[in-house]
Amino acid sequence: MSSTLSSRARLAGAALALASTMLVAIPVAAQQPTPPGVSIGLTYAVGTKPGVLILPIAGASGDSIRAILMRDLDFSDRITVIGNAERPGDSPVAAGAATNYPLFARLGAVAVIQANLTPTGLAVTIHDVPKQAVARTRAFPLAGTPNSADWRMALHGVADELEGWITGQRGIAQTQVAFARGSQIYLTHSDGAVTQVVAGAGDGVAMSPAWSPSGDQVAFTVLLRAGTQIMVRELPAGAVRRLPTGPGTNATPAFSPDGQTIVYSHGEEAGTDIYALPVRGGSPRRITVGRGTDNISPVFSPDGRRIAFASGRTGSPEIWITDVDGGNSEPLTAFLFGDQKYRSNPDWSPDNRQIAFQSQIAGRFQIVTMTLRDRNVRQHTSDGVNEDPSWAPDSRHVVFASNRSGTRQLWVLDTESGRMRQLTRGEAGVRMPAWSPRMSVPGVPGGSSGSVEPDGR
Repeated sequence: MSSTLSSRARLAGAALALASTMLVAIPVAAQQPTPPGVSIGLTYAVGTKPGVLILPIAGASGDSIRAILMRDLDFSDRITVIGNAERPGDSPVAAGAATNYPLFARLGAVAVIQANLTPTGLAVTIHDVPKQAVARTRAFPLAGTPNSADWRMALHGVADELEGWITGQRGIAQTQVAFARGSQIYLTHSDGAVTQVVAGAGDGVAMSPAWSPSGDQVAFTVLLRAGTQIMVRELPAGAVRRLPTGPGTNATPAFSPDGQTIVYSHGEEAGTDIYALPVRGGSPRRITVGRGTDNISPVFSPDGRRIAFASGRTGSPEIWITDVDGGNSEPLTAFLFGDQKYRSNPDWSPDNRQIAFQSQIAGRFQIVTMTLRDRNVRQHTSDGVNEDPSWAPDSRHVVFASNRSGTRQLWVLDTESGRMRQLTRGEAGVRMPAWSPRMSVPGVPGGSSGSVEPDGR
């Protein structure tokens, strides 16, 4: 068996000098429960992406707002955006032009979004082109100053709400991705435009970030002189605390769906096993009995009843599933395709239908998904080395680390269309991404995209 279980398992035996912890606070909105989006009943063919035109927006920040909304809707992979987000000043419809539904239809638009700046935010009207009528009107507050992190996050929420109106499924733009770079943990917006440090450990190495289901905490691993420990950072600007996991190797944490428990890999000598620990205090509870083998990278099922993890107990790393009490353990990938048995780093889709993982194929890791109902397997990547998949809240998109651009960066995959986009850039390589839950929705009490105001005509 290989001595490691990919990048997340390169922890045991490391001993780095311990220095002071450096933290930089960033604003993160708490997630609220979000029911399915509210469609405005647009008419377009099933299986096609509706054409959407965003009209020019007047004001000093108008072009920035238009570009962000265009990019967010385009990145949803559910909408065809008319125009080019990289040139937001260009538009097939002139600024201030009268409403012209026949022209909108000729441009291929099913919906037209009209936005105007207000003293407190953005007033948005969406036009139903086939019906030649206004479908929805809403005023959205925008926090912070133009182009600040808060301001951009609020705009991502506007885009998600619009996507919900148009398609019936709220978007994922108002999310963040945590990842490791160097010795620190970073967060970046879903479009990669805002990246900030969330935690670091001096000369130690912080890695393996994991989000709490409410989006207000990030757990991560730190390599210290005495071994590796699990830390939890309160967001947006809270303290970081160390969990009582004990000495030795403690790695790859993951929160339970109710946010009350963290599971992780622990070992003091040969091998590691999966343990569970209450987030707010208590004693660790052993889940697996690996008998000297490596068991690592646990992740809960969305209902909290089962755990997927990587294990080398059969001689090579494979994906296993067990009940939360350690019973009914079974291999998920023991007889899959591929010329080499090495599969690790599982992530369970939020809709409970699939598990994504990395599989070694032709000597390189690739991103693979398996449906849980029929065990159907799909390979999604083939260029370069691709590792550490993490599902978006929509159970459609996956973020992963890849060296396909020459340096290890984060990429986003649409598992339905196969479209990929690069999320991070720079010389320093990144690894171990974790996609956040949906954050709060601006201007909607309780974060519900279903709380829609009547038409404002």
